[in-house]
Amino acid sequence: MPLLDNASLSGAIFTSFRASGGFSDRLRIESAKTDGDVLKSEIDHARVLQFTLRLSHHMKSEATYEFLILLLMATVILELVARRLRLPPAAALIVGGVVLALIPGVPEIDIDPGLIMLVFLPPLLMRSAYYTVWGDFKRYFAGIASLALGAVAFTTLAVGVVFHLLLPGLPWSVGFALGAIVSPPDAVAAGAILERLHLPSRITALLEGESLVNDASGLVLLRFAAAATLTGAFSVTEALTSLVWVTLAGIAVGLSIGWVGLTVIRRLRDSELIITSTLLLAALSYIAAEKLGSSGVLSTVSTGLLLGWHQHETFNAETRVRAQAFWKALVFLMESLLFILIGLSLRGVLGRFGGVQQGMLAMELPVLAVIATVIVARFAWLLTAGSIARFAPGLRRMGGRSSLATTVVMSWAGMRGVVTLTGALSLPADFPGRDLILVSAFAVIIMTVLLQGSTLGLLISLLGVVNPDERHLVQENEALAWKRVANAQYKAIQGLSRNADGTERHPRLLEQYRHRAEVAAHYEQDRELHHSIKLEHFDTVLAAIAAGRAEILKMHKAGEIHDEVLRQLEHELDLQEMAAENRR
Repeated sequence: MPLLDNASLSGAIFTSFRASGGFSDRLRIESAKTDGDVLKSEIDHARVLQFTLRLSHHMKSEATYEFLILLLMATVILELVARRLRLPPAAALIVGGVVLALIPGVPEIDIDPGLIMLVFLPPLLMRSAYYTVWGDFKRYFAGIASLALGAVAFTTLAVGVVFHLLLPGLPWSVGFALGAIVSPPDAVAAGAILERLHLPSRITALLEGESLVNDASGLVLLRFAAAATLTGAFSVTEALTSLVWVTLAGIAVGLSIGWVGLTVIRRLRDSELIITSTLLLAALSYIAAEKLGSSGVLSTVSTGLLLGWHQHETFNAETRVRAQAFWKALVFLMESLLFILIGLSLRGVLGRFGGVQQGMLAMELPVLAVIATVIVARFAWLLTAGSIARFAPGLRRMGGRSSLATTVVMSWAGMRGVVTLTGALSLPADFPGRDLILVSAFAVIIMTVLLQGSTLGLLISLLGVVNPDERHLVQENEALAWKRVANAQYKAIQGLSRNADGTERHPRLLEQYRHRAEVAAHYEQDRELHHSIKLEHFDTVLAAIAAGRAEILKMHKAGEIHDEVLRQLEHELDLQEMAAENRR
């Protein structure tokens, strides 16, 4: 009997079932003094309907998983295309997401801003902060603060003024809310672009440091601009107090959780548990700070900086190697999915204006004006405030170029990303001008990542913003370090090898480390002379490792060694190959 073929019957059953109190009241229904057969038939209908609803939800979950697999496949393809065309992967991924969004049949992505921030930001910020060069961060902190606070506030003000001039019917605070959304460059976007460019270390430190800490000022400005729009009230004192609280409390929470986490990690011996703990610390730091009303971004960054500073003494070699591989793969997947999701969100944004064509026409003038203001305001702040000359001494002497070239590069490197998009999506539905703000925010992301990110490398080459002496200094520093390491190792072997009677317990080992110390000393004195010798030496080492690898594979295929033996020997050869490749 086709119980569910009749839509009206199933609907009536479901309505009656819900009115009866659901499955929790089944016993009460069955024990009621009424027609038992009718009630049992109704319950049977309801059970079948619930099973059908569960099956429908299960199929929907399967479709979601299949779509996620499709996105991962698109990630691999777009990464390969970006490398072939020498484009920033972030740009290729966003373009790919936009193309997918415009294909009929592809589901529309409804981004939950809170969930996106919670899932993606903590691990990505943790990784960026973990590998931040702490010495450079401290050295250029004044310049970083100038960009994170001054440039964000100035850009917010400039965008607000331009927006109000174009749309005087909207309150001033709406324009300032948009300015706060699009003003802070994004840590994820900046990291994805900058890691593939060869910028002087000072510029890299300023840009990466700025992107790590500027979200606090941008989000505070957004919070008060939105409140002023909805309530009509604004207090400068309250805004400044809130900024201080958000900043200091966020840093305090991050350092506290990081210190507790380090105490726990020092008692762990398993690499998998330690790596998992670092991932948990990122989430806990972010969530705890947000629950207290402070900055989850600054909290996570503080935790990451603390872990990164203590990693050399807290983590053993195995943990560091595994953690690096884990975080590299995780960040690649999360960044790729994040940029594709940004591109996919285009359909929902333009759909608010009735489609792509209507959306483009509706946003043309105000959005282009916002994009231009964002770029010009950043350049104006860097130029007029004299940030480069004041906070990064020596940059103007790079390659004989003036600081203007560096100012242009740094102003062009202000890519926006997930924080801008989620900030726009977080505005309430009844917020004045919300649809236009969404379109403007998305357009700023597209323009800064695609145009600025794709042309930044070319701009660096054209302006010659390079330091020809920097690579030379790094090589000198590396040679000196290897010399000191080789001498320390040789002295340690000498002490451990000498017997009480003056004989050597480890003569071959002593000779090996003595030779290393001598080679390191000669290499420091004349790197050019010994460079070719070094290359030939490690090419020979790699050839020997390859021969050993081929031999154990041959033995395994012939059934002469067990799989476990193969994995152990292969692991040893992998470590030798990694060390040789790194030294080479």
